[in-house]
Amino acid sequence: MDVLRPPLIRIGGRVYRKNLIQEQTLPPEEEEEDFCAGPGDVDEPCDAFVVEETERGFQCRVEVPSPLYKYIIGKKGETKKRLETETRTSISIPKPGVEGEIVITGQQRSGVVSARTRIDVLLDSFRKKQPFTHFLSFALNQPAIQEKFLQFKEEVLEKCSKDHGVSSSLFQNPAKLHLTLGTLVLLNEQEIQKACDLLQRCKEDFVDQITGGQPLTVEVAGVEYMNDDPTMTDVLYAKVHMKDGSDRLQMVADQLVERFVASGLMLKEWDRVKLHATVMNTLFRKDPTEERNNTMTGKSSFKERESFNGQNILKLFENFHFGEVQLDSVLLSQRFSSDASGYYATSGQLCFS
Repeated sequence: MDVLRPPLIRIGGRVYRKNLIQEQTLPPEEEEEDFCAGPGDVDEPCDAFVVEETERGFQCRVEVPSPLYKYIIGKKGETKKRLETETRTSISIPKPGVEGEIVITGQQRSGVVSARTRIDVLLDSFRKKQPFTHFLSFALNQPAIQEKFLQFKEEVLEKCSKDHGVSSSLFQNPAKLHLTLGTLVLLNEQEIQKACDLLQRCKEDFVDQITGGQPLTVEVAGVEYMNDDPTMTDVLYAKVHMKDGSDRLQMVADQLVERFVASGLMLKEWDRVKLHATVMNTLFRKDPTEERNNTMTGKSSFKERESFNGQNILKLFENFHFGEVQLDSVLLSQRFSSDASGYYATSGQLCFS
């Protein structure tokens, strides 16, 4: 680790430096239930949250989704006890499964601030380990695109089925063809609503200006692979671009992700959104119920992957035309779900018109 460029933690619009400490690798169940910010971790005063003065001292409230309570409580309550002892505060946590606020109280403001900051660090650490629950998407499952995709699948199996690893189990569900802009971990209805509200603000702030309130005409054509060796392909995707040659789709995607990252609802993974539609993925082979998403999340397991030889597919279908589509909305899609059309259930959306 470069001591001049230490890792940073972004919480609530502020950036903290992570101290250089010796980390010990623990089994997942122990790590998740008995993690606690130590005395040397970040506990400096912070104005990113409100500390109220009461008749009995000071108090701070923090909204926490109920699935994360266990990380503040810790194994046998040890994390909570340690936080209370070291900061000289009392931490009240709602009952498991009950949505509410964690309330921190103490005689000294500095102790309440320290406890709140440590809780924020804990939550930030464990939130990053949660599997994503939602993602921002453009649906590409219009009938014409689905028909061409099924033609692509049929021709690939006809011409390339003898190539190593190629089988029908690799192909995307045509009803769920999409572009993913970014993934989110939304753990309760309040967080889902926050994401929906942000989508609407994005519409007002910049999307309407970019799109002119009109659908974007996109062409889906050609195939490309994710990794460096086409003989060891894990993900094959269809390329997309604006029919008019502009970069408006890229602008919408990049600015949406930038805004969601700044809000804390999404983690920054790339400098630019890679616009593509997954058509074949080796994850589908091992688990048919696996999320039919792309691999940009960084959270998918690659241990069970069996790559396929995509050389012939890339050569024969380099310019395969899947068709044109009118994109008129960005969807907040729910992972592991389906609506009446077969696409992912929608928790919210941003309409262009």
